[in-house]
Amino acid sequence: MRDLIVAGNWKMNGSQQFVDDMLFTLNKVEFSESVEVIVFPPSVYLHAARQQAKTVKVGAQNIFFESSGAYTGEISPSMLSDIDCRYVIIGHSERRAIFSEDDDLIAKKVVASIENDLVPILCVGETLEDRESGRFFEVIARQVKIGLNLLQAEQVARVIVAYEPVWAIGTGKTASPLQAQEVHGLIRHLVAELVGEQISERISILYGGSVNAANAKELFSQPDIDGGLVGGASLKVDEFLAICSAAAEAV
Repeated sequence: MRDLIVAGNWKMNGSQQFVDDMLFTLNKVEFSESVEVIVFPPSVYLHAARQQAKTVKVGAQNIFFESSGAYTGEISPSMLSDIDCRYVIIGHSERRAIFSEDDDLIAKKVVASIENDLVPILCVGETLEDRESGRFFEVIARQVKIGLNLLQAEQVARVIVAYEPVWAIGTGKTASPLQAQEVHGLIRHLVAELVGEQISERISILYGGSVNAANAKELFSQPDIDGGLVGGASLKVDEFLAICSAAAEAV
């Protein structure tokens, strides 16, 4: 059975007090054994969060692909490993759109993650223009194929993929469960074409696009949706816990 994952991406939000309060509350919760819960704080709070977290895992929002060097402001994969941080988000739509990260750069980050025993969450997704023009399958297929291109088959099995329709991030809009399942099924089919059906059935594919307590259970109940990459709702502890509970009910 594939892992069901609820990943909370805090983006550029919070403070040390926020991290302390959030983890204090999360540490008191006994999560379902069938659900993996991960939080992704801003990088300056990673070490503190990693030390405090007991019931959840901690991941980073981004890395650079080199192990060291003159790359001011960047964080290397080995630095995350050094503080026992095992997850990292790669290729989030905001990194692609705001910071101009292209598919080739993202592929380098994915392979660097794997080589440093990190679990990359490779984000793919289409804009509203791509969706309305009917090009969204083509866009997502390109992102998946290039994003995994530098990996061996068994390495692909260690990747988590997150489908995030850009038009549904922070807008309050959500892809319907059927729309989301359609794309998740495509992604699993693409992975099967690349490395075989056995591996494609093992990888977790998350949905990320305005996931909340009201829609989580129906989304997570779809056959190819293995949890969520949660943005704004992950900053509200009650809402985030409700999403985690919905994941457990959907198993």
